[in-house]
Amino acid sequence: MGEQKRKEAGKPGFIFGKKNYKFMFIGLAVIALGFILMSGGGSDDPNVFNPEIFSWRRIRLAPTLVLIGFGVQIYAILLNPDK
Repeated sequence: MGEQKRKEAGKPGFIFGKKNYKFMFIGLAVIALGFILMSGGGSDDPNVFNPEIFSWRRIRLAPTLVLIGFGVQIYAILLNPDK
């Protein structure tokens, strides 16, 4: 009887619950969206300056989305799925 309990206790499982993984994927999607919004704005000719690099989207919105995504990731790790 004791051996059966030991086998059940040693059974591998997932570290987090389903709710945790859902929030992790949401956080990853928000981080990816932030990096996608941050990209681009280059110029084909290196002698021509493109002022689009200083747009509101790249300076304010994209880094804010990345930080929000990291916050969601921290929340997903600390979330107790049993409650």
